[in-house]
Amino acid sequence: MTDTRRRVKLYALNADRQWDDRGTGHVSSCYVERLKGTSLLVRAESDGTLLLESKIQPDTAYQKQQDTLIVWSEGDNFDLALSFQEKAGCDEIWEKICQVQGKDPSVEITQDIVEESEDERYDEMSDSVQPVELPACEMGRLEDISELVNNCLVSPARKDKLAAALESHNYIKKLLNLFHMCEDIENIEGLHHLFEIFKSIFLLNKNTLFETMFSDDTIFDVVGCLEYDPSLPQPKKHREYLRELAKFREAIPIKNKDLLAKIHQTYRVQYIQDIVLPTPTVFEDNLLSTLSSFIFFNKVEIVKLIEEDERFLTDLFKLLMDDKTPDVKRRDLVLFLKEFCNFSQNLQPQDKDAFYKTLVSLGILPALEITLSIDDQKTKTASIDILTYIVEFSPSVVRDYTLQQANNTEEEQMLLNIVIEQMLRDRDPELGGAVQLMGVLRILLDPESMLASVNKSEKADFLNFFYKHSIQTLIAPLLDNTTGEKPLKEDYHTVQLLGLVLELLSFCVEHHTYHIKTCILNKDLLRRILVLMRSTHTFLVLGALRFMRKIIALKDEYYNRYIIKGNLFSPVIDAFLRNNGRYNLLDSAILELFEFIKLEDIKSLCSHVVENYGKILEDVEYVQTFKALKTRYDQHQDKLKERDRVSGSVGVAEAVVPSLLRTRYRREARQPDDEEEMWFNDEDELEDEAPLDAAQTHAHAHHALDAIGKIVEKKVCPSTETVNGPSRVLLSAAPAKPAHTDVQGLVDYDGDSDEEEEGGGTSGSGTSGASEERDAKRPRLA
Repeated sequence: MTDTRRRVKLYALNADRQWDDRGTGHVSSCYVERLKGTSLLVRAESDGTLLLESKIQPDTAYQKQQDTLIVWSEGDNFDLALSFQEKAGCDEIWEKICQVQGKDPSVEITQDIVEESEDERYDEMSDSVQPVELPACEMGRLEDISELVNNCLVSPARKDKLAAALESHNYIKKLLNLFHMCEDIENIEGLHHLFEIFKSIFLLNKNTLFETMFSDDTIFDVVGCLEYDPSLPQPKKHREYLRELAKFREAIPIKNKDLLAKIHQTYRVQYIQDIVLPTPTVFEDNLLSTLSSFIFFNKVEIVKLIEEDERFLTDLFKLLMDDKTPDVKRRDLVLFLKEFCNFSQNLQPQDKDAFYKTLVSLGILPALEITLSIDDQKTKTASIDILTYIVEFSPSVVRDYTLQQANNTEEEQMLLNIVIEQMLRDRDPELGGAVQLMGVLRILLDPESMLASVNKSEKADFLNFFYKHSIQTLIAPLLDNTTGEKPLKEDYHTVQLLGLVLELLSFCVEHHTYHIKTCILNKDLLRRILVLMRSTHTFLVLGALRFMRKIIALKDEYYNRYIIKGNLFSPVIDAFLRNNGRYNLLDSAILELFEFIKLEDIKSLCSHVVENYGKILEDVEYVQTFKALKTRYDQHQDKLKERDRVSGSVGVAEAVVPSLLRTRYRREARQPDDEEEMWFNDEDELEDEAPLDAAQTHAHAHHALDAIGKIVEKKVCPSTETVNGPSRVLLSAAPAKPAHTDVQGLVDYDGDSDEEEEGGGTSGSGTSGASEERDAKRPRLA
């Protein structure tokens, strides 16, 4: 069995002054020929690869911190740390380092003048290498002490010298004794000097001093010194807050005294950093990096200690899931879990993955189903935070759990529906919880985060689950509020909530194809959403318009025919006219919608807009969008007329060949070709034309088919249609209207949506199957 004394985690300080975990392994010290000296070697415990090979330099300053940490710098701005599992292992390596450098192992820093010798190259002051002589620690010398400490901050060498002097003379505890004397006699001037002294000591950025100041017997006195800020008229009451108002609640009794002490210390140090210390200037920000590291390692250690206590977490979740647990107790449990998850953010990805797997195995997700529904704002908010932590790190964990509920859980009790329901029921005027839950849903519904899943069917399975069991819950408030011509409720809370729903639906339109299309067409959802165009809240009007814009951007002919059939541009045009040309965001958004139709040359929508709203929009002259749409429409009409004229003058046979060839080689084009457009546009006219003479039709068709060969003759057969008016030949090569997609008739949502999605096309050009169906439906020549 491997000796756990030498088991370590290797950390490196990154550019953001955060510690990155470089891996877990076992450390040893031995002579390395290549480096010509004794070196520290760390080999990964997983595969034995070399994580670290660092020669112990005679002039490198190594620091021993908190009994289980060794920290040092290699080169400029490259700090390393070894975190030992056991104190004994740390002591062994520390003795080896001290042996190489000729130091006493009892010291906690091996070099305290190295940086001074380097500093001589940059600092020409003669006192840069001189020891710091501290004044006598007396009340009358506080001003001199404050001035000396402040002056030492300008030089790294002087800072090290001062830190060494403070430590060797036990000066911090002497200063704290003076603090008690000054408070007793109300010496405000002396207390102000002590504030400046301890503020400067923090900026020395030395871990050994922090360990002295943050011990149980001194930390409250240090906080007391920092209460007397000279810039404030009255001292703060930080000690009163920490002792009396900040109550530590043990959700589960903690029997590990080391863990309990570490929790108390971390909370107090975090409070000092966030609240007590003045906000550092841009020049002082990096001077507190060691304080941040102190808190970081404390949090990592707390998480490890809790994970190692098997009974603690088991008892916690058992109590959390118990129906008899009082709401107040359950709130404390959830708040503890929130802090636990918050501390876990300091873990590296591999450790964090193991951490969340532990929580899931213990039942964190079923517990959240209970706590999210509790009518207590603190419990609910903390539960949302916990769920957010889990989803942001591993959405697949939540998806897998949700899919397991498909066959054994009622819809209203499913986690996904509980999340949606809580989003819709958020009573916060600013909808803070609803916004957070909407972000959670967005991550869960994002197909991009499903692609790397081990389970290849995760995307299809989860989207099928969502649109079968949850979409109706999401859109329910929208449907309830749009039953008339105007929104039924216009209060701020309702419209804010509908705005969130619209944002999520717009995301679905953009990233989900078949599922959301089926929902929109079956429930006539776009029509209901466009009722919001008559809202008095402009942001909601823009949300509805954005939803329609997302649909049109897909250039899907199924959607286009649905819009045309329902005359769904009418609410948009009405809103445009009501805006009355005012130069605002709504005006620009509507104009951009029609500009997109023009630039992308979406023929069906262009024709619909010009034919139905051309006269209304022809007076809009401050932009050229609608005139350009009309011009584009006229060009299409001219092409169709020219084609009709040419086919009539040249003869049927000459028109047949290119028409057939276009059908043969362009049937799979993404956009409808010109012949198909002519078929859509001219079909109604054909109903008024006269029948063909059968003999004449045979002759023309025979001549045409001979001209293009036997292969085409097998695939294409001319046909006749009896209409009122002059005779006309209709060829099966001319694209027919797709089945169930009559521009004048509503889409067969349940049938054609599946066919279109399966074919992989959303542009409206149709699939090969749809083309064959059109050929089969055409009348044949006699």
